[in-house]
Amino acid sequence: MKALKNILVGFLVSFVGSIPLGYLNIVGFEIYSKFGMNNLVFFLFGIISVEVFVIYFTLIFANSLVNNKKLMKAIEIFAIFFLLILAYSFYSHSNQTEKNHDYLEKYVMYSPFLIGVFLNCLNFLQVPFWTGWNLYLINSGYISVEKKLKYFYIIGTLMGIFLGMLALILALNSISQTTGSLTKYVMPVIIPLFFIALAVVQVYKVYKKYYSSKKN
Repeated sequence: MKALKNILVGFLVSFVGSIPLGYLNIVGFEIYSKFGMNNLVFFLFGIISVEVFVIYFTLIFANSLVNNKKLMKAIEIFAIFFLLILAYSFYSHSNQTEKNHDYLEKYVMYSPFLIGVFLNCLNFLQVPFWTGWNLYLINSGYISVEKKLKYFYIIGTLMGIFLGMLALILALNSISQTTGSLTKYVMPVIIPLFFIALAVVQVYKVYKKYYSSKKN
């Protein structure tokens, strides 16, 4: 019963948590729209092959990571600059020639799986995300992590990430097809603004967490 509960809780948390995964969903959308379902599936497998280690180690060391306030602060501040760099990267690529604009193609030629691995290794936001969630779930008694039970939780999270990202990417593709005029604004406008908005939210979170409390 505990094993099933771990799977269900892990699935729900990661399915919902996969929605704000920012650039991973956007890149997945680009891969699917240009190169099809097979490449997208390999891309998602690349993502979860990294995620399994992130979830495992943040689950084991959640308490020690959270107590290291300097490390968490550095990661969260760096995430702001990382999001802004991504916004500029998508904007700058949109202004290049068609050959350079199709920048994903040269990577997909080699392996969409490796793209997923590489990009997810740069996804620093997942460290505080999973650390916070894992600590909350353990302390609240929603999951059990003794012995082999933690592996059932990890299996649930990986299933949730894969299906959550797949569902969102297919939804984005459906929206882009029904509103064709929107497609030409995706790379130069919508995606950069999306990352800028995430950066603004991250600035607010960092300020609220580390600076606002000092003034009060």
